Amino acid sequence: MDRLLEICAGDIPAVIAAAEGGAARVELCSALAVGGVTPSEGFVSRAVAVPGIRKNVLVRPREGDFVYSPEEVEMMLSDVNMAARCGADGVVVGALLPDGSIDTDTCLRLADAARSHGLSLTFHRAFDRVADAFGSLECIIAMGFDRVLTSGLAPTALEGAAMLRRLNDVAAGRIIILAGCGVNSRNAAEIARLSGCRELHASARSAQPSAMTFSRCEVAMGSSDSDTRLTTDVAEVRDIVAALAARSHKCK
Repeated sequence: MDRLLEICAGDIPAVIAAAEGGAARVELCSALAVGGVTPSEGFVSRAVAVPGIRKNVLVRPREGDFVYSPEEVEMMLSDVNMAARCGADGVVVGALLPDGSIDTDTCLRLADAARSHGLSLTFHRAFDRVADAFGSLECIIAMGFDRVLTSGLAPTALEGAAMLRRLNDVAAGRIIILAGCGVNSRNAAEIARLSGCRELHASARSAQPSAMTFSRCEVAMGSSDSDTRLTTDVAEVRDIVAALAARSHKCK
């Protein structure tokens, strides 16, 4: 059984690295340090022009919880339309109610908007905050989502591998369980083996030095080292892809 890798990409170099490294898909997002929010239209339009890889767009209007106001829902609907207008392949959405159940009204509105443009549908890691994992999974399946991104309700996918396996068994091919959080070249094959997931999600990032020859380091821009950034490392992408390919070969 072949396994594929999705990379969460926060800038154009990350999208290029994901494509060159052999990933099958990117999730376009911004502000990865807070779990990701919707990227700009400029970023999405440029990312879509990178050849050789499918592009999904995260639709999340802000950091924090997944309970959204009517105004935020309208923002998300606009962002679904933006993703389609830019030529993306799919969107990554999700919303919850205060009791930890799926906000089906909001999710159906987002799903209907996405389907009207022929976009694929991924339910994002709001799933890892639900009160009832299996009831929520059935709800997401009933709404027609293609996949759900989850760490198995654990801090990392490796720690949640047993739950990922259970979710896979319950899904029984009706939806793809996309294992994510903490996936890297050292553990990807083990996560795939333990969870049975055929799609994995990773950032594959490393620190990139600043191009600045002058810097005022005592002035922070929201972090202690604002000139240094993390972005996807093509070598790490290749190593994860190779690890998953080796695991797939063993399973044949």
